[in-house]
Amino acid sequence: MAQRITIDPLTRIEGHLRVDVEVDGGEVTKAWSSGQMFRGLENILKGRDPRDAWLFVQRICGVCTTVHALASVRSVEDALKLEIPKNAQYIRNLVQSIHALHDHIVHFYALSALDWVDVVSALDADPVATSKLAETLSDWPGNSSKRFQAVKDKLKGLVASGQLGPFANAYWGHPAMKLPPEANLMAVSHYLEALDYQRKATQAYAVISGKNPHVQNLSVGGVTAAINPDSDSTLNVERLYMVKQLVEEVRGFINNVYLTDVVAVGALYKEWLPYGAGVTNYLAAPDMPTDGAATQFDLPGGTVMNGDIGSVKPISNLSDDYFKSNVEESIARAWYDGDWSKHPWEESTDAKYTDFEPEGKYTWLKAPRFEGKPMQVGPLAQMVVGYAQGHEMTVRNVDAALSKISAVAGVNVGPEILHSTIGRHAARAVRASMMAELALKHWDLLINNIETGDLEIFNPPTFPKGEQRGVGVHEAPRGLLSHWCVIQDGKIKNYQCVVPSTWNGGPRDAEGQPGPYEASLLGNPIADAEKPLEVLRTIHSFDPCIACAVHMLDPEGKEVVKVKAL
Repeated sequence: MAQRITIDPLTRIEGHLRVDVEVDGGEVTKAWSSGQMFRGLENILKGRDPRDAWLFVQRICGVCTTVHALASVRSVEDALKLEIPKNAQYIRNLVQSIHALHDHIVHFYALSALDWVDVVSALDADPVATSKLAETLSDWPGNSSKRFQAVKDKLKGLVASGQLGPFANAYWGHPAMKLPPEANLMAVSHYLEALDYQRKATQAYAVISGKNPHVQNLSVGGVTAAINPDSDSTLNVERLYMVKQLVEEVRGFINNVYLTDVVAVGALYKEWLPYGAGVTNYLAAPDMPTDGAATQFDLPGGTVMNGDIGSVKPISNLSDDYFKSNVEESIARAWYDGDWSKHPWEESTDAKYTDFEPEGKYTWLKAPRFEGKPMQVGPLAQMVVGYAQGHEMTVRNVDAALSKISAVAGVNVGPEILHSTIGRHAARAVRASMMAELALKHWDLLINNIETGDLEIFNPPTFPKGEQRGVGVHEAPRGLLSHWCVIQDGKIKNYQCVVPSTWNGGPRDAEGQPGPYEASLLGNPIADAEKPLEVLRTIHSFDPCIACAVHMLDPEGKEVVKVKAL
């Protein structure tokens, strides 16, 4: 007999995501993804100056502030066909790439590693054996037996006190936890180190962007970060070299710790490689532009359908008609007035709540579709699309990660394993390594351009009479983000955000096609319906950050976490 499980909320930090699954015979047979709180930023922006939109929309989230700000200014610039100076492009690229380094480190260690790592089991580990295990993966200087003994002692004190802090409220001892004690101790040690390296990324980000969170140096037309190599009150040589040093340190952690930890998890949980594929239609946008007009990019975009890399179609630029013309959102299962599917420029955001109706409307998230199909977005989509196009950096890094997984697992694995829960983690770690490499490349581009005497950072926008339409596209850490604006006589007439967590976490559409979260859970094993760890594993692999689509506030301190098995 089928059991119904409700996890509400499922996300650890940002937003309010409810997931319901039906379990029969020890596996998931049906799933519902539901954003539980209403967002209204689109309506707030109507009638405002388009130059102010980025300041509002980056408040959508306390983590992904940069991405919304960047997509917003790009949206207005696209509407006006406004080119920005090269320096502005390079500075923006530094901001977005450094933000991604912080985000990816936090996602794996703080938000999802504990789905795979049994912290309490680490107390049974031998620090010497742990060091030997770690040395087989990398030569990271923090992998000494002395370090692991110190972490074990600290952990023992935490467990003895009953105050587990960040390690509380997890499924320790769950039958799906399979890592040996030494692997768990290694992961706990790296978890603690990750706290320091995400701080270094944040520090670099704050220097280049002016503030964290909520970037301060963007503007429609460029950036406001004045450049003067010799001035203490501007972006100067000293500050730029400080950014470079911090990025190099973070890059070392990503390549020698984060990547290798993901490889270890993938190899030691190789029985999980078949699970979590779900929707294998992938959508990614080109990003990291190398010219002011945004016609050349260091990261490719495109689509791949049904997991077939031979089906790849490129998206050549941020105004590509193939992308612009084929995006729609459906509200057939969402709590909005109507039953339509519309292009974002034609949409409205008219709330109409009913109730959670499994066969009707059950979420505040709309259902984005591309050519009428659900699409998975995120680092995995970027890796698949880049790999399919033979993008050198993507192929090089993906092949290296697959080779490491094969060596540790003792079985040869190819790109097909990326279509999985584990594959999403591997793709995100690979992307983090690539973004570190690109951050340093664009740092060089900025320095070289400044050395030519070019200090320009801004081209002023002008708003003609009549209507202009634009879309700002950005590959955020969670995937394809697009802001769609309609400007009438210099004011915002309509504004819609189609965000990664809506692409992935959206509901069924009018045709009954499930979104990626829902599809990825089908067939997942469930060892204990009262402790649905496996559901967390797969949804967390997407890095769900539902603040993009919903907001939650409980000032009374009421219960906000509930797991229910019926």
